[in-house]
Amino acid sequence: MQDYKQAFIDLALAQGALKFGSFMLKSGRESPYFFNAGLFNTGAALAKLGACYADAIHSAGLSFDVLFGPAYKGIPLATATAVALAERHGRDTPWVFNRKEAKDHGEGGSLVGAPLAGRVLIIDDVITAGTAIRESIGIIRAAGAEPCGVALALDRQERGRGPRSAVQEVEQDMGLQVTSIITLADLLADLEERGATDPRQVQALRAYRETYGIA
Repeated sequence: MQDYKQAFIDLALAQGALKFGSFMLKSGRESPYFFNAGLFNTGAALAKLGACYADAIHSAGLSFDVLFGPAYKGIPLATATAVALAERHGRDTPWVFNRKEAKDHGEGGSLVGAPLAGRVLIIDDVITAGTAIRESIGIIRAAGAEPCGVALALDRQERGRGPRSAVQEVEQDMGLQVTSIITLADLLADLEERGATDPRQVQALRAYRETYGIA
């Protein structure tokens, strides 16, 4: 497992962003784990998270001109990633985010940051149904730019109502390359390797993946 994957799992557990138990999802499924990126809520945690995103993006060899952070969760994610790309990989990348409500005074408009132009990489935490990504694509194309990919913290590798996962739908239907810091498979492998984790957690994750996981 790459260092950035291990660093992310350690960070998510330390911050309480990754929890195990019984959680009811919007889909109505009962999940044995829950991920909340909003709990990377200190300067140090956000800096470490940005480093994980930057390393994952660098490792995937993604080609892009601008980072886009969808409001609201994507705003600090894109900002931290831009800082880490510059500091860790010498890649000084422009970044931009959208407002939920457009301003009609001052600089106005619905976008804040660098001009939205060229090839755009969307930074988000997870893809559940793909709705937020579709909205981001619309914003990017309306500005005359072209979405080229998505970078996530976690790929749940979970089917939607059909046989494909939300990530697979984005890749296949929208033609975007999706990369993630970790996948559910990475998380399972790490928990199994640690050994000290409650074995019931691993069993519950395996059972959930067998029921809802992609082939």
